[in-house]
Amino acid sequence: MRRPAPILAVAAVLLLGGCHQGDRPGEVRAPLAGVGFPPDAAAATAQLAGLAVGWGRNWETYKRENFGRYWSDETDAVGGRNGCDTRDDVLRRDLDELREGDRNPCVVVSGVLHDPYTGKRLPYSYRRASQIQTDHVVALGAAWRAGAYAWTAQRRLEYANDLDVLLAVDKQTNYDKGSKTADKWQPPRQEYRCEYARRYTGIKAKYGLSVTPPEKLALQRMLAACPQ
Repeated sequence: MRRPAPILAVAAVLLLGGCHQGDRPGEVRAPLAGVGFPPDAAAATAQLAGLAVGWGRNWETYKRENFGRYWSDETDAVGGRNGCDTRDDVLRRDLDELREGDRNPCVVVSGVLHDPYTGKRLPYSYRRASQIQTDHVVALGAAWRAGAYAWTAQRRLEYANDLDVLLAVDKQTNYDKGSKTADKWQPPRQEYRCEYARRYTGIKAKYGLSVTPPEKLALQRMLAACPQ
């Protein structure tokens, strides 16, 4: 028996939108949301001007566990409650030449990352050690010092698992970045610094995080250098 045309049309739209069939019959996972940062340097500069400025606080009390011990799908952040692990969400969004699991479409079997920080081409295989890590663009330690120390545990868990905050990147470069702020670390690949500054600023604004004076100056300079 043929389905009515409207149902077929809706199904086609969902498939084109990148949805995945859920684990339960009839369940459809929502598509991964796009990154949430200002659309251009001018918008980011205006957003940056509205951020609170102050020196980091409570740095000595930071622990990774303050943001949850593990990746969690149990948040209302972007990508939350879709039935997939946060890291798999990031890989599915950021990798090219993507191959997903046959039994579990959440799992990324293989793909290629064109690392935004370095420009490296990094292959990924589910069954092999990877040179890819998931980076919090505004690091957890930096977020803690900028105001996250005052959040609830659930708010911190949401931040740690928000796809707008996360990027798949080169592992060694992520180690080098650590919890440094924008005045102490910038992507080695200069062509990405404009987008990095926009994304970084957008995250700070989204979560109401402050910036230090040197951090704000560094972001202003990166944004000023963006192509017009």
